[in-house]
Amino acid sequence: MDDFSQFAMDNLKTFGASRVGIVTRETLAGGPPSAELTYFWPQAKSAIVFTVPLNQELIPGFLKKEDQISHENDNFQTNVIAGGLSLWGANWAKQRGYEAMPYVPNDSYRTDTPGGVLDMHPEISLRYLAVRSGLGYFGFSGNLITLDHGAAVVIGCILINEELTPTDPLPAEDNYCDNCRLCMASCTSGLVDPKEMTNISLGGISFDYPKRRSYMRCNYVCGGISGLHPSGKWSTWSPGRFPLPEDDQGFFDAMVKNISAYLRRPDSGGGYAHSLMPGGKIHQTCGNCQILCHPDKEVRKERYQMLKEGGVVVQHEDGKLEAMSPEEGARFVADLPEERKKLYCEVD
Repeated sequence: MDDFSQFAMDNLKTFGASRVGIVTRETLAGGPPSAELTYFWPQAKSAIVFTVPLNQELIPGFLKKEDQISHENDNFQTNVIAGGLSLWGANWAKQRGYEAMPYVPNDSYRTDTPGGVLDMHPEISLRYLAVRSGLGYFGFSGNLITLDHGAAVVIGCILINEELTPTDPLPAEDNYCDNCRLCMASCTSGLVDPKEMTNISLGGISFDYPKRRSYMRCNYVCGGISGLHPSGKWSTWSPGRFPLPEDDQGFFDAMVKNISAYLRRPDSGGGYAHSLMPGGKIHQTCGNCQILCHPDKEVRKERYQMLKEGGVVVQHEDGKLEAMSPEEGARFVADLPEERKKLYCEVD
């Protein structure tokens, strides 16, 4: 490995990265459009890719619906750390005579797709870079899953204008994903297609993962507009109970119809500004497919039970979120004044 590649990988780990790899335009050749480094920066020839782990200790409280803010803050801060490491890495590269460009780990979408930013197609898909560089595998959810932290990581990268030494993908036989589908069971939006697969080629190496439907599903649920599971037995951290459509177009129509109700809800605290929520904040209400996945299947099962047994979330007039049993939650919503009830569900 060339000296700068080794230096950058060592330093990123020193500053908090759990895994580090390198891809080049050659090792990404033949991939989907979002695997093309030059879309974001025309001079890019290589990328240093790394993961920063989320705090595993905060995940159970979030899934049980006992503590939403702690994991939300950790998630946001981990993204900031990954972005900061990207900036540091670009600075190290410049000090050694390279040109480099940092890349933010989230909220960076293409504008030249049919739906623009609403399609949520990233300028660079960091999960493609991460899998090809050997940081982990595609799980059944399509998320990056790692051997040490499962899917509970944030991916970062630094673009470099020189050919660095690429790292290899991990051996397929070490992939712990056994298609348990608990990631799918934890998703109220139905983002992952249960039957159809996606195949991509990156630098001549083939990868498969289940097809993802429209990201508007994720925006609608993870964005907090609605979160009640179709069974009515549990929810995300969203107090919304608007219907979950069957098809992708239905989710787009539901978003247009119900976004104003979301924006009129009382402030629950926390949250952050996001390009897909102009005039309001996005809260960490879901992400279950990511934080439920763990290398130990027994932990996955335990986390899924936490989610299912955590009840349903409602919102009080002062903005406070509270988890209740499904029966209590139904009575709570039924007793709301009609104007308040319209913020959370359809009213006949």
